Amino acid sequence: MYTLPAPAFWLGVWQVCAFLVDRHVDGRGNELLLPYPASVWNILVCLVGTGAFWGTVLSSLGRIALGLTCGVLAGAALAVLTCASVWADRLLSPAIRVVRAAPVASFILLVLLWTGRNNVPAVISAMMVTPLVWDSLSRGIQAMDAKLLELAKVYRFSSGKTVRLIYLPSLRPHILSALTTATGLAWKSGVAAEVLCLPEPSLGQRIYYTKYYLDIPELFAWTSVTVALSLALEHLLRACLARWGKGWDR
Repeated sequence: MYTLPAPAFWLGVWQVCAFLVDRHVDGRGNELLLPYPASVWNILVCLVGTGAFWGTVLSSLGRIALGLTCGVLAGAALAVLTCASVWADRLLSPAIRVVRAAPVASFILLVLLWTGRNNVPAVISAMMVTPLVWDSLSRGIQAMDAKLLELAKVYRFSSGKTVRLIYLPSLRPHILSALTTATGLAWKSGVAAEVLCLPEPSLGQRIYYTKYYLDIPELFAWTSVTVALSLALEHLLRACLARWGKGWDR
């Protein structure tokens, strides 16, 4: 109930703005500037009823999920390595920071030259996620309570038990923060890569074609799908991590 007023308010703002645009152009070409919510909804309903729509959504989800998984694993491995070795930190940290600071579009074009266009979204998602996970987990590892690690040594905990009882509970806030932020970043960068390299089928390809043919209501519809999927994935990930995290300190 409490979440309904905000979406309703912004839908109302959208409706009013579309009406004002329609009045400004005297009903000529309003759909090319700002379509009404009802127009976008009708197109969205038509799209959802087709198999091509679900094939497009699943293809993009698969590519970006693969990139997200690879990026999280790479970022975690680099965090452990750079925290365990001073030389690894000196060698790898500058490169990771360069990747984090460089424009996404530059990497998309470079990766497109090096690999097939269907692989670009996954590679870009992984590249964008890796520095984020590395930074968050590195700060978490460096902030570990030394007394807890000393206690694990005194009681002769195995490596697995130390990770399960000491590291994971201490790193939980950093892991949750990194993964939820990484999900949104992977999704946005992956779809941006799809818009530029046009893998088939993909959400980015559909967004590009609607812009190319000036089908603005369909552009709004595909954009709404992209935003809704991003929010749904982030919410699902938060719920899963919260449930799994309850067993880390048992």
